[in-house]
Amino acid sequence: MHPARSLRVRVWEGLALPGPPPRSLVKGTAPEAPPTLEIMMNTQPSAGCAGSCVPKVDLDTHPCYSRAAHFRFGRIHVPVAPRCNIKCNYCIRKYACPNENRPGVTMRVVSPDEALATVRAAIAQDARLKVLGVAGPGDALANEATLATFERARDEFPQLIRCLSTNGLLLPDRIDAIERAGITTLTITINAVDPAIGEQIYEYVRYKGKTYRGRAAFELLHHNQMEGLREASWRGMVVKVNSVLIPGVNDQHMPAIARAVKDNGAYIMNIIPMLPLAKFAHLPEPTLEQVNQVRNACAPIIEQFRNCTRCRADAIGVPGEEGCGPSDRVCIPRFLARKGDAV
Repeated sequence: MHPARSLRVRVWEGLALPGPPPRSLVKGTAPEAPPTLEIMMNTQPSAGCAGSCVPKVDLDTHPCYSRAAHFRFGRIHVPVAPRCNIKCNYCIRKYACPNENRPGVTMRVVSPDEALATVRAAIAQDARLKVLGVAGPGDALANEATLATFERARDEFPQLIRCLSTNGLLLPDRIDAIERAGITTLTITINAVDPAIGEQIYEYVRYKGKTYRGRAAFELLHHNQMEGLREASWRGMVVKVNSVLIPGVNDQHMPAIARAVKDNGAYIMNIIPMLPLAKFAHLPEPTLEQVNQVRNACAPIIEQFRNCTRCRADAIGVPGEEGCGPSDRVCIPRFLARKGDAV
């Protein structure tokens, strides 16, 4: 049974959740009352947790969950995850890329050893760095290096919030390992909950050695996203849902996404304007006014994060200070650049 958590925000109690119960309940004895998620969990894990307890989460220092923290604290994205297991029709991943400030790009992919060396150097330079994250350039859970990095960081840098971003396909399969690694904040990119819309966004999904296309691909992805979201929330992880706003595809669908993810335990939603790339290169990029209209429509359903700067997979620092916004600078601090890297 998970440790009891004090109440500030209840995401499970009293909800009639769709789908099967979390696997943690199926595999073990259900607690008498569901654990509740509190944004500042003020119960420390017990000494008998055996590596499977969620530690305290201080969102007041997480720049991707708190508007106030966004301008005061920084994050370290280590690009250890090059492989991806789905193909989104708005995405192009790039390596050795100094000129684009967006998700899916990095100067280079690093090993867990290099990642930890990066963290050491970064926190020695800037005490405002509070979050260690893996956000690509592929899917975090499609790469063994991701959890290996977090497991080592858990022991060496216990003061850092550990944050993982994923498309959610492998989330139900990896949830135990995610919990053991001490990951407390989780971002899932969910762009649709309706198969008729979802099949327009995803070209294919690769899962357990098989490639799925069309509606079957979306239905598999959606099932795993919802199961993973429920399970992560049940275990006390604070879940943010990123949704890419694609004009003419899912722009009118966002409130339905907001309701579905809220009902399954998400804490906050981040609606991101699509960049015109890949198969959606012909579509116009949503204006800030359009994005805010959609955010305002979803705000009564679930809290909206409105400060996202669409960070790179190798972003380090306080958002906006290091070139991760509208700037010609590169998202890599000078002290981390190798000879030949542009800075």
